[in-house]
Amino acid sequence: MGGDPYVSATDGEHEGTGVPDPYGERALLTPVMVKGYDAVPEEERQRLRRYLEAVVAARPAPVHTTVAFNAVYFGYDLGGEGYGGSPLRLDDFPVITFGECAPVLPVGAMVCVTTGSDPLYAEIVYREGAHPAGGALGDLPAWVSGAPAGAEGPGRPGNDAAPRRRELLVPDLHAFGPALSLSPAQLHRLRTRRRWINEDGHVVVDVCYPSPEAAGSDDLTAYADHLLTTAREQLLSPFVPVSLAALVGGTHDDTLRVGLLGLLDTVRGVLNTSAPLRTWRNYAIARASLADCWRDTGPLGGDDLRTLAAAVEHAATPGRRRYGLTTPVTVYTAVGPRLRGFPGSTELLRGVGYASAVCRANVALADVVQRDSDQGLFDSGSRITLDDAFEGGGVWRSHHPGDAEAPGDPLAPAGRGWRSTLPALPEPEPEAELDPVDLPLADDASLCTGELLQNDAQEIVWRTPLRLAHLIGGWFPLHPYVAQKLRRSYDARAAVRVELEHVGQALDEKEAIQDVTAELGDGSGRLTGITWPRDFFPGLILELRQHQDGTALRLATTRLEERVQVGDRETGHCYDPRVLTREDAPGSDRHGDSAVGLGPRQLVMRTVRRCGLLTPDGHALIDRSVLPSAVYGRRPARSQADALEAAVAELLAERLLEPALGSRDLWGQPHFPARDREPTIPLIGYRPTRRLIRPWGDTDTQLDGVGLLTAQFVSGHLRRLRPGCSPSDVQRAAFREYCRRLGKADGWELPHGYTFVTEHTRGR
Repeated sequence: MGGDPYVSATDGEHEGTGVPDPYGERALLTPVMVKGYDAVPEEERQRLRRYLEAVVAARPAPVHTTVAFNAVYFGYDLGGEGYGGSPLRLDDFPVITFGECAPVLPVGAMVCVTTGSDPLYAEIVYREGAHPAGGALGDLPAWVSGAPAGAEGPGRPGNDAAPRRRELLVPDLHAFGPALSLSPAQLHRLRTRRRWINEDGHVVVDVCYPSPEAAGSDDLTAYADHLLTTAREQLLSPFVPVSLAALVGGTHDDTLRVGLLGLLDTVRGVLNTSAPLRTWRNYAIARASLADCWRDTGPLGGDDLRTLAAAVEHAATPGRRRYGLTTPVTVYTAVGPRLRGFPGSTELLRGVGYASAVCRANVALADVVQRDSDQGLFDSGSRITLDDAFEGGGVWRSHHPGDAEAPGDPLAPAGRGWRSTLPALPEPEPEAELDPVDLPLADDASLCTGELLQNDAQEIVWRTPLRLAHLIGGWFPLHPYVAQKLRRSYDARAAVRVELEHVGQALDEKEAIQDVTAELGDGSGRLTGITWPRDFFPGLILELRQHQDGTALRLATTRLEERVQVGDRETGHCYDPRVLTREDAPGSDRHGDSAVGLGPRQLVMRTVRRCGLLTPDGHALIDRSVLPSAVYGRRPARSQADALEAAVAELLAERLLEPALGSRDLWGQPHFPARDREPTIPLIGYRPTRRLIRPWGDTDTQLDGVGLLTAQFVSGHLRRLRPGCSPSDVQRAAFREYCRRLGKADGWELPHGYTFVTEHTRGR
C-alpha cells in the first residue's frame, strides 16, 4: 500500500528492545559526528552508544572499532539477519583466495572468499601477523617482535618498496545472516579440505602492501584507505542508512577522508566511554563475558588464564645457580600460539572463537601487569611488557633482571625485540645551559596557500589566509593571474590602489583606501607597503578581487554568523585554523617573532604549536620526549628541563594541552594516530577550543551544541518500513534525486522495504 512514509515507517528502534535502529526514523550518524568524538553532543553519543553496546552483545567476536563503524554505517540488524537485512551490493566486495597474495584487507573489510562451489561472504573481524617462526608454546625469536613488514631477519628490514607480510584473517562467516551462510556440514567440508579456509575456519594470506608506509598504518587509517579505494562503491552506496557524502556535503576525496576519520574517531570514543564494555587495542568486549570467562573452569577459562599469566611472568626467570646469575634473560611469548598449547583448546579456537580467546588473554595479562607489578616490574624480579600488539595475537616480553631497565608504560608496544637487533644509537650529548631557540615557521604542505574562486571576462577572485610574514612585513602575495594582468600595463613595479573592507567593522580612512606598490618582477608578484588594521591576525581569510577592466584591487574579510573565541583569539570573521595554530603562537605578532623573554609555559605552548604535527582542523601534536630539545635546540640543563616539565603538567591540568598517543617509525618520524607495529610514544597535543561569544554578553558556550536550543540539520537517509507498507511516489523521486547528487547520473530505485527521509532540520 502507498502512504506517507512518516506514518508507515518504523519508530527508529528495534522492536521491543528500545535500541536505536540504523534504518530507523532518526539516523544514528549525524553531520556533527564527522568532526570527531569531542564535537558530538552527549545526547547523540548516548543514542549511538546504546546501539553499539547491543551490537557487541550480539556479535560472537570482540567488536573492533571498524566493525562497529560497519554496523552503524551499513545497517547491522540485531534481530538475527546481520547485514543480510540491509540492501548491500555483494558484487562490490573484494575477492580473496586462501594461500595466495591478497591486497590489504584491514579489520572491517567485507570480502568474498572463493570456494569450489558457492562464494563465501564474510566480514573480517580480526587480523594478526602469522610469521612461521616460533615454538609450540608461543616462544618467538626476538627479531620478529616489532619487525616491520618485509623484514628478512635480525637487523634486516628488507629493501622491497612493496613489502609482503603473512597474515591470519578471522572472517565472521555468519555476518550476513542465515540466507548467505553455509550450513555446519558445508563449513566442515571446507575446513577439512583446507583449500579455501584452514582447519580453524581462518584465511591465511600473503598481504602485498603498496609501500612500507602503508604497511605501518594504524587500523583506522588502513580501513579508511580501504573504504576510499577498494570499497569505494560500497562506501558511497545510496543504500546505506545515511551516506558519508551526505554527512560531509560532497564527494571530494579530501573531504571524504577527513569526514570518515572523524566518524571512526566518534565510534572509537563511544566504545571507549561505555561502562558495560572493555576495550583492548580498538577491540570492544562486554565486561560480562570477561567475568564469565574468569569464572569458567574449563579450557581457556580462568584457570588457564592464570596459568598463562604465571608462565609469562616466570618465562625469563632462571633457575638458581651456585654462583649466581651471569647474563640477563629475555623471552618473547606470542599469545595465539601459546593458547593452542592448552589441553582442550582446539575447538574453542576455531572460527571467531580464536579472536575472543586472544583478546581475553591479552586483557587478562594487561590486568595482571597493572595490578601486580610496578610499571611491569614484578616481585620475582622480571619485567613484563607488551612488545608487539600485532604479531601472533600479541607478543609479551619477559626480561630478567627487570630492575636493570628504565621503566615505561608496560602496555605500550615498544618493539624491543626488533630494536635489539639494530645497530646501537649514539649516546646523547652532555647537558648545557642554553637560551630558547627562535623556532622558524614550519613550512607545512598542509597550510592553505590560496584558492582561485573565479577567473573570467569580468574579474579575478582569489582567497587566501593572511600570514604572520605578511603582517610583519606589510605585504600580501598576488595570484599569478593578477600579476600577469598587471605586467601587461606596467614594468617590474606599479603603483596600485587597494580597497580594504573589514566586513562588519569600520576602518580608518587611511586603512580603507591605500596606495601601495605592486612588485611584479619575480614569480607571481606581491603588494608591499600595506598598513594592516589592528585586529587583523595570522590565519584571517582575505578575498582578493580585481575587475578585468580596472587596476584597483579589493581585499575583503568574510564574516562569520557568530563571534567566536579560538584559544586566546576572538574574531567574528572566517579564518584558517591551521595558520592560526602555527603563526599566532606566543611570541609572535605583527611587531616580531621571537621566543626571547617567554616563560616556560609560553615556551611549551609555542613549541607545540610551531613544531607539532598539524591536523586539518588546527590541532598540533608533538613527541613529548623531544619537547625540551625542540625548545632549546639541544638537550637543556636539568633545571630547564624540570621547569618545562612543570609547565607541561600545569597546561595539561588546565586542559590547555592534552595527552595523546602516537608512534615512531624506524627513521624516528612520529605519527598520529599511532600506527600498528610501531613503538607507541606519548604525545602532547594543542587543541584550540572554539567557543561561541553570545552577543548579549552571557557565558560562553561550546560550539558542540551542548545546552543550545538550536536547530539540527538531518541528512537525507534510508528508513526501513513496516511489513506491508511502501513509500510514496514523492519519496521515490526524492531518492532518485539523492542518488544523482551522490554521483549516480540516472538515479536508483528505492530498495524493497525502505523509504527515503529527505534532509530537514529539527529542534533539539
